[in-house]
Amino acid sequence: MKKVLLDTSGYSRLLKGDKLVRTEIEASSAIYFSVIVIGELLAAFKNGAHEIKNKNILEKFIQRPQVIIVHVTQETADIYAQVVHILKKQGTPIPINDVWIAAHVIETGAKLITHDGHFSKIPGLRIWEVSSGN
Repeated sequence: MKKVLLDTSGYSRLLKGDKLVRTEIEASSAIYFSVIVIGELLAAFKNGAHEIKNKNILEKFIQRPQVIIVHVTQETADIYAQVVHILKKQGTPIPINDVWIAAHVIETGAKLITHDGHFSKIPGLRIWEVSSGN
């Protein structure tokens, strides 16, 4: 079972027609979508000229049968705390929303589709390699 989780940049690349991202999504039996990512997208839509159109596109994507919305749970919070601790010890902080997204990736056992390099600062996080599509 191939499981992926899209972050905000991965979703944006999908909408822009990135063929590698689309191929990875189409080959996945489970597409996890964090409520944190949904919040980031909705906030971005509010600042844009096409809020309603973008919300409709997002809603249609979320309704796909293989898309699973991931909510914050106690397990997510525990993983979040571990990741924050590791990043602090390393001296390599990343944006807080991305720590929550990483916690969802770890919790679901998915591979993260992202174009943000700072996720590589989290040891053991499964990240889809953009250049190779793996």
